[in-house]
Amino acid sequence: MFDLATTSIGIVGLGYVGLPLAVEFGKIFPTLGLDINENRIEELRAGIDSTLEAAPEDLRQAQHLRFTSRAEDLASCNVYIVTVPTPVDGYKRPDFRPLIGASTTVGRLLKTGDVVVYESTVYPGATEEVCVPILERESGLRFNVDFFAGYSPERINPGDKEHRITTIRKITSGSTAAVAHYIDGLYQRIIVAGTHQASSIRVAEAAKVIENTQRDVNIALINELALLFDRLGIDTQEVLLAAGSKWNFLPFQPGLVGGHCIGVDPYYLTHKAQEIGYHPEMILAGRRINDGMGAYVALRVVKLMTHKRIPVVDAKILVMGLTFKENCPDLRNTRVVDIVREFCDYNAQVDVYDPWVDRQEAVREYGIEPVQEPKPGHYDAIILAVAHRQFRELGAERIRQFGKPNSVLFDVKYLLPANTVDGRL
Repeated sequence: MFDLATTSIGIVGLGYVGLPLAVEFGKIFPTLGLDINENRIEELRAGIDSTLEAAPEDLRQAQHLRFTSRAEDLASCNVYIVTVPTPVDGYKRPDFRPLIGASTTVGRLLKTGDVVVYESTVYPGATEEVCVPILERESGLRFNVDFFAGYSPERINPGDKEHRITTIRKITSGSTAAVAHYIDGLYQRIIVAGTHQASSIRVAEAAKVIENTQRDVNIALINELALLFDRLGIDTQEVLLAAGSKWNFLPFQPGLVGGHCIGVDPYYLTHKAQEIGYHPEMILAGRRINDGMGAYVALRVVKLMTHKRIPVVDAKILVMGLTFKENCPDLRNTRVVDIVREFCDYNAQVDVYDPWVDRQEAVREYGIEPVQEPKPGHYDAIILAVAHRQFRELGAERIRQFGKPNSVLFDVKYLLPANTVDGRL
């Protein structure tokens, strides 16, 4: 029933996850990428990727890849791969609307023998509990009789030019032994690093969600240590360098924890845990610590300003960086906005500067319009929030020129030498 030679792939969602996947499959298999954003389709057809994950040469090499904004164009496909986002709502609950919408779309296209693979991060059981019933309802077909499902969690690291989709080992799984073998073989055609075939979809879902939960909890520990060491008057970075001299000390750093994975995925796991009557204390404690770091940074800067007798009300603040991580334009779930909002609550005047972001997207997502260039000699405090290479190249002396003579320079990311800044985490 499952034959790689006759595989035709439809990718649903062409963001940071879907596009690199579509490009790699499009080098080998007939592949059609679907995105409901017509502007996104237009730029990709023109050989441009605004996420910067696929270079023009990558798009040219994918000779079997086409793009569309019309779902019905995917009707000829026999493998559907869903790569839509899985965010949380304002109450930190899983927001399944993108996944439900994509499943509804795919369900209406399903034919006997088709396979649907999900890459979106979810809690264990979500594929078969949330998505499969929608596929059955919309198609009128029977799961594991007429159509089949799989789960292969994404492992995309936005902005990382070393760890690419083909060089990161891929987890695969399927709803039957035969389809699991087929899905694994499909991904083996593009993943140079190889695959790991999980025993079930639920195991694969659980593996993905704990990858980022583990990182979240570890970063929360270091953030809490930073809070403690600040009160003790000890430089956190010096402590970490000293502890790191032991071979098995894990090299985590304090900081803001945002993005589409680490700052979101743990809530999917805690949601499922609470649904079955278990209260996940460590995971939620880590989330509380990490979600509070933006406010803590603002408080640290306010104290430094107070020591220099700089009034906070009407102070001019420059926040350098808005993306959730360095050297990429990804604004999803950035926690830099927490710093901005804290200073707005102090009635300070905040400018945000980030050479990587799309200004219209920043306005649309957060109501923040980044400045084109910071004003020299204008700011009472400067917060280096994201470690973009442009900021590293500027160096402390040139960054300080944006500030007034008595201004505060605070380094969230340890980008500058300790003796050139007024404070850091």
